[in-house]
Amino acid sequence: MVGTAGHIDHGKTMLVRALTGVDTDRLPEEKRRGITVDLGFATVDLETAAGQRLRLDLVDVPGHKQFVRNMLAGAGGIDLVMLVIAANEGVMPQTEEHLAICGLLGIDRGLTVLSKADLVSPEELEAVCQRVRGSLQNSFLGKSPIVPVSTLSGFGLSELRKELARVAEAVPVRSIEGLPRMPIDRSFVIQGFGTVVTGTLQAGSVSAGQTLMLEPGSREVRVRGLQRQGRSHSKGYAGSRVALNLARVEVAEVRRGATLVLPNTLQAVDVIDAEVLLLPDAPELRHRARVRLHSFTSESVAAVSVSGYGIVAPDGKEVVRLKLSSPVLLVPGDRFVLRQLSPAQTIGGGRVLDAHPLDRTPKKITRAWLEKMRNASPGEQLQLRVERRRMAGISLLMVAQEMGWSAEATRAKLAPMLARDTVRLLGGGLLLSRMALEEAGRGVLQILGSSAAGAKPGSSGMGQSQLRSQSHLSSEVFNAVLKMLAQRRLLVLSGAPGLELVYRAAADIDAPNPNQARIDAMAEVYRRAALNPPALAEVVRELRLSEKDARAFVTSLLRDKTLVKIAAADIFMHRGAVERLERTIRELKNQTLDVARLKQMTGLSRKYAIPLLEYLDHQRITRRQGDTRIVL
Repeated sequence: MVGTAGHIDHGKTMLVRALTGVDTDRLPEEKRRGITVDLGFATVDLETAAGQRLRLDLVDVPGHKQFVRNMLAGAGGIDLVMLVIAANEGVMPQTEEHLAICGLLGIDRGLTVLSKADLVSPEELEAVCQRVRGSLQNSFLGKSPIVPVSTLSGFGLSELRKELARVAEAVPVRSIEGLPRMPIDRSFVIQGFGTVVTGTLQAGSVSAGQTLMLEPGSREVRVRGLQRQGRSHSKGYAGSRVALNLARVEVAEVRRGATLVLPNTLQAVDVIDAEVLLLPDAPELRHRARVRLHSFTSESVAAVSVSGYGIVAPDGKEVVRLKLSSPVLLVPGDRFVLRQLSPAQTIGGGRVLDAHPLDRTPKKITRAWLEKMRNASPGEQLQLRVERRRMAGISLLMVAQEMGWSAEATRAKLAPMLARDTVRLLGGGLLLSRMALEEAGRGVLQILGSSAAGAKPGSSGMGQSQLRSQSHLSSEVFNAVLKMLAQRRLLVLSGAPGLELVYRAAADIDAPNPNQARIDAMAEVYRRAALNPPALAEVVRELRLSEKDARAFVTSLLRDKTLVKIAAADIFMHRGAVERLERTIRELKNQTLDVARLKQMTGLSRKYAIPLLEYLDHQRITRRQGDTRIVL
C-alpha cells in the first residue's frame, strides 16, 4: 500500500493518474472544485530491477487542511509514502503536517516527488531540491530519493517508477499471525450484488463464504464474494486492499471507521492505555484535556488522563489513559494521531500499550506495568500479561485476544516460557505464571497452618472443598497448587479419592531426612534449568556436594519421580519440564517432528534435542521414520 501526502494543489492526484491512468477524483464536488476531498484508490504494475512483477495499491489523500480527517483515514494502512512537493512552491504547511502524521503513524519508508518540474528552470529545480533535502533531513525521508517529475511532459516518470519499485520491494511482508481485521474506508451498493465495503486487511486473512463480525456493534455478516485489485479471489491476505460483497447487512448500517473481524475474537473498546508523543510545536497536553483520536479509518473524541494529574510537554513522551467517546477497535502496537478539537490541528500521536486495562487496579501498579510494556519484546509482553492476572490466571484465548494474535501464534510464543517454567498451562487452557503459583502455594500453606487442621493424618484435617473455598482459587489453580505442594512434601493428602483431607506436613509424620534440604536444593536447580539441565559435575560444584552424595540424591529424586533420566549419559531433567514438553508435542498429533523443529520449539542445542527425541520415542509419543518422527 502506497499513500500520497502533501499540500493542496501540489499535484498528488495528477501524479497518481500519470502512474496508473486512473482519475481518483470520483466525487462531483471534487470535479466541481478541482481538489481532492476524499480518498481515492488506484493500482499500478511495476517491475523490479530483477525483472519481477510488483503490483502496488495507491491511495490518494486530500491535501486541504479542511480534509485532514479524510487524509488520516487513508494513511493508517499504508506501507510507504510518496511525499509530493510542487517545485514552484516548495515545502508548505500541509506538507509539514502530512509528514508529521506519517512519522506519528510509524511509517518509515517512502520517497519524495518534486512535481511540476516543468514550471521551473533546471537551476531553480536544483535549488529547490537542496532546500527540500534540508527540510527533510531530520525526518524518516531524510535519506530517501527525491525524484523531479512533470506529469504534463512525462519527465521523470520512468525514474519514479524505478525508485518506487526499489523502495516497495524492501517493504517486509506483513505477518499473518495476527487476528484478521479490516478497517472499512468505503461502503456502497452495486446493483445486483448489494452492499460492498473496501479496506486494507491489517492482519490475518479473510475468505469468500466466511462469516465475520462488524465492530463496534458485533453485527454478523457473511462474505458473498471478494476482490483484490479488481479481480475475484477466494482469499485476501494481510497488507492487501480488498473489496468484500457482504450479505445480511444494508449499506446504511455500515460506516467508515467500522472494522470487520472474525467472530468471538476482537471487540471495540472505549478505554486504552497508550504511549503519547507530542510534536515540538504542539501545546502542552493537560490532564482531563479532550482531543480527537484518529486510528486507521476511525475517529473518536478522547479524554486524556495523565499519571499524577500532570502534563505532557511539547516534544515529550508520556504514558496516558484515553477514554473514548465512542468505541474503536484497537490492539497493542496500533498507532494513532491526536488532533485538537479547536482549532483543528495535529498535536501528536502514539501507540496502544493496552486495549484491555484491568478494573480496580491501583494507578501506581498500572503505571509500573505499562512502563515495562513500553520496551518489552512480544514474548515479554505476553509474560507480563499472564503475570498481571496473578492467581486468577488468564485463558489462552483471552490473552491471544488481548495481544491481537491468533491462537496458533500465541502458542508458538508461549513455548519458550513453558519450557523455562516461567508460565504454566493448566487444565482448560488456563495460563498461570510461576510466581503466581508459588504465591498461591504460600497462601494454601498459611491457611492450613492457621486452621484447626492437624499436622498429621488422624487429626481433624481440612477438606479440599473447604480449603479451596478459603483460598479463593479456581479449581484449575487449586489442583495445580496441591500437586506442587504434595511433590515438595509440604502437605499430605489422606482419604478416598475425591474425599481427601489435606494436612500440612510435619516432622512427626515420618522420620526427618537429614539430607532433605540438600535434596530439595538439587531438585530446585533442575527445576530452574527445565529442558536445559546442567551436567551433574556442575551441580556438585554449585551445591558443594561430594560426588557420592550427589549420586545418592539423584537416585532419591529419580525414585520419587521428581527427575527423569533422559539418556544413558547423566542427562536428568525435572519431571515438570518434561511433562510440559510431552503435552506440547502431543498437540502436534500426526505431524512430523525432527531435530530442527524441536530445536526451534525449545531453543535447545542438539546435545539435548536428540536425547529428548529418543526419549519421546521410548514413551511412544513419537515414532521414528528415517530422520524424522511422526507424533502419535
